[in-house]
Amino acid sequence: MTRSTRSRKDRLLPSAVEAIGRTPLVELSRLTRDLDGRILAKLEYLNPGLSKKDRIARQMIEDAEAQGLIKPGDTVVELTSGNTGTGLAIVCGVKGYRFVAVMSRGNSMERVRMMAALGAEVVLVDQLPESVPGQVSGGDLALVEEVARRIVRERDAFRADQFELAGNYRAHYLHTGPEILQQSGGEIDVFCDYAGTAGSFAGCAAAFKEFNPTIQCFLIEPEGAAVLSGQAAVYPNHRIQGGGYSMPELKFLNREQVDGYQQVSDEEAIETARRLAREEGIFAGFSSGANTAAALRLLKSDYPGATIVVLMCDSGLKYLSTDLWETFDY
Repeated sequence: MTRSTRSRKDRLLPSAVEAIGRTPLVELSRLTRDLDGRILAKLEYLNPGLSKKDRIARQMIEDAEAQGLIKPGDTVVELTSGNTGTGLAIVCGVKGYRFVAVMSRGNSMERVRMMAALGAEVVLVDQLPESVPGQVSGGDLALVEEVARRIVRERDAFRADQFELAGNYRAHYLHTGPEILQQSGGEIDVFCDYAGTAGSFAGCAAAFKEFNPTIQCFLIEPEGAAVLSGQAAVYPNHRIQGGGYSMPELKFLNREQVDGYQQVSDEEAIETARRLAREEGIFAGFSSGANTAAALRLLKSDYPGATIVVLMCDSGLKYLSTDLWETFDY
């Protein structure tokens, strides 16, 4: 029995690491009440670190342990927008590694505080002069990468590189994708996923295509920064955090598994995230709103009657200081 299929509900777990994965799959029946078709949402924000990135944190560290690349007491370093860092803080804390998270100041402060509370050392990197707080561009990410590499050299640390290590892809190929297939009974037609590192898209798409090659997999990008679909990055400072970094090539992305691209505007992502909260009781972030907005559009256009799967990538709690919820007056 694999980690992705065994039940945890009836047994005691030895740590929070073993609580990663096996998140629920729920139908968004209120958002689709007037549409022909279904949207199934994988609630990844119910992982211990409140995001899908807990999965890759566990997989990258366990892969490194199996390969003899790290031992207790070693230092682990990674650049992060906050979610991978939170997952690594949890996994490293439980397993006895020091963890240094390197992050742009453009990301939400909730993530910084959460990582620090979990025992991480957080190194914040200033944005480019032309960048906007809360809107991390590819140029900002390049600055964070430079600092992360320097810290790895200075501390002789292990780099848990989510853009390079196969654990990113493997976490979703071995676990997230098969979980969705099991929970849905294999009855899915379309998959939509927002591109950050593209690990969750690539891993799930590979699992889905092996099960049924006719499942259509759509890569979701921010409007104005859809470089993966071949468009120019005219709006690199978009507000959909966690992706859309204007990187034209991503290691894990197999173009043969991409059946189409969808671009989502800031306004669409924000409004749909707010609808998820109000109508479905799902308190998720920007990218979850983007995934759902794209799925709704596909149901209304080319895929009426389809069953579409989306990931609820992280929790809305990570964005309380951002404009995602700023219209609410307390």
